[in-house]
Amino acid sequence: MPSLTRVSHQQQSRLKAPLRIVSIGGGTGLSTLLSGVKKFAIGSQRQPESGVPLVDIAAVVTVSDDGGSSGRLRRDFDILPPGDIRNCMTALSEDEALLSQLFRYRFASGRGLKGHSFGNLFLTALHQITGDFAQAVKLSSEILAIRGHIYPATAANVTLEAVLTDGTVVRGESTISKSKKPIRKIRLHPAACKPLPDALAALANADLITLGPGSLYTSVVPNILVKGMAEAIEKSPAMKVYFVNLMWQPGETINFTASQHVKVILAHAKRKIIDCVVVNSAPISPALQRRYERDKVKPVENDFEALDKLGVKIVTADLVSESAVAQQRIRHDPAALADVVLDLASRSRAFQVRKEVLAAKALQLK
Repeated sequence: MPSLTRVSHQQQSRLKAPLRIVSIGGGTGLSTLLSGVKKFAIGSQRQPESGVPLVDIAAVVTVSDDGGSSGRLRRDFDILPPGDIRNCMTALSEDEALLSQLFRYRFASGRGLKGHSFGNLFLTALHQITGDFAQAVKLSSEILAIRGHIYPATAANVTLEAVLTDGTVVRGESTISKSKKPIRKIRLHPAACKPLPDALAALANADLITLGPGSLYTSVVPNILVKGMAEAIEKSPAMKVYFVNLMWQPGETINFTASQHVKVILAHAKRKIIDCVVVNSAPISPALQRRYERDKVKPVENDFEALDKLGVKIVTADLVSESAVAQQRIRHDPAALADVVLDLASRSRAFQVRKEVLAAKALQLK
């Protein structure tokens, strides 16, 4: 942290201002991270620990889902899939709030209703009223009084396509995740889809940009394929951090090491958009590993030497949720993710301010 005696009043204020964090992804991985960070967000009812700054959270969420309730609504109403957006909303709202429970409620029966969540239907109705999905998301966020901002990765109705190693082209996120052959690359159709201006502004002003955790090819990569998104991430002064998944994912990352995850992101971005990689250091019991091996799934290997050659910094942390382990599942721990996010965001903010101080000093010496 730079000395406050050497910085301007404006820079002192910036050091004390809420940390600006932009999290990019989708699925349960992104919502898990958001649920941990929200406890330190502006407007949090639970005061953060002494010395820990508040945060201003923005989530950029993939909109390529075509399965389940989201897929049905997308086909019936020609809207963007609401599922991942809804998950982020509930993650950033108070868990015990009635509205949050209502948004998560899924109908177990009823002709046309079975399988739909109330939150998905609510977003669909607001879209029909406003004619603008991004506006529907904004209004829903206000109703839920979420602690942050949520932006669809694009307003375009995009379809995800995968080119497999044998040249086969698979169309649709739900189909891609069932692929038997490895994925060579992912692409969006239409390819010229653009990001929301608000999302670009959030990236430009961020202290920290996070990618993942979550499905590599169907939750993380689709966001950086939106035209101009990778460039905006690269140009941002923020530290860019990728949270590596804990386990292989069938249909996407079988046999993938940590460095292979990073290589896929960099190859699709066509530029260096990762400064730091966060990997899990918590041991996973042999008994639990054997349970996952029945589905031919193993923990992601932390190949540190290969990561080092990619020119990224490496952060290790115990990221496995003990409560999930008790249920015989391997999941990220929201609180552990939040600890890493806040620490890296604070470091990034301090580094940015230090650069400004040195630049100002250099001008004075001229």
